Amino acid sequence: MRIGLISDTHVPEACAELWPQVFEAFDGVDGIIHAGDIYDLRILDQLHEVAPVLGARGNGDDGSGGRPVQPHDERLGDPHLVEIGGLWIGINHVMPIPEMPPHLTVAAALERLWPHRRPDVVVYGDTHVEHIATIDGILCVNPGSPTLPHNLNTQMGTIGFLDIDAGQAGATIWKIEPHGIEPFDWDTWGRPW
Repeated sequence: MRIGLISDTHVPEACAELWPQVFEAFDGVDGIIHAGDIYDLRILDQLHEVAPVLGARGNGDDGSGGRPVQPHDERLGDPHLVEIGGLWIGINHVMPIPEMPPHLTVAAALERLWPHRRPDVVVYGDTHVEHIATIDGILCVNPGSPTLPHNLNTQMGTIGFLDIDAGQAGATIWKIEPHGIEPFDWDTWGRPW
């Protein structure tokens, strides 16, 4: 099972439309997770034409910075916890990664967000910085931003994939290029922390 991962699209603030390479890359996935800061719910509609979509409300979707508050949408959770391929996937816009103990830790966020069930995987966004790490046995994935990578000017950024097979999960980050997508080169961009 393959799930497309995306976050921080910021459409139309970053650009009028999401890059077509994103839709091409997600063609054939079993589902898509958007980790928030969508800004215009038509992006969810467009992604839903490719595959079923679940998302998180980002701070920008709730009116931060004077932006319009996005209406209720059953695809958006505050936060989501869903079972996919035998694994529990937590979806939230903000996770305290990097951690800032003693209060801003993944453990504290998990207890607050999902007190009744610990997720196996957490998909998050907010930082616009791609990141994959296993923290306390939980695979934590931030696909970065396809439109404002590293909070820079509008440009082609990153998306991700979550692959689930026999109850095991793995994640990859991909760089959007004019001709399609390429595996993200961690050595060129560097590990964020």
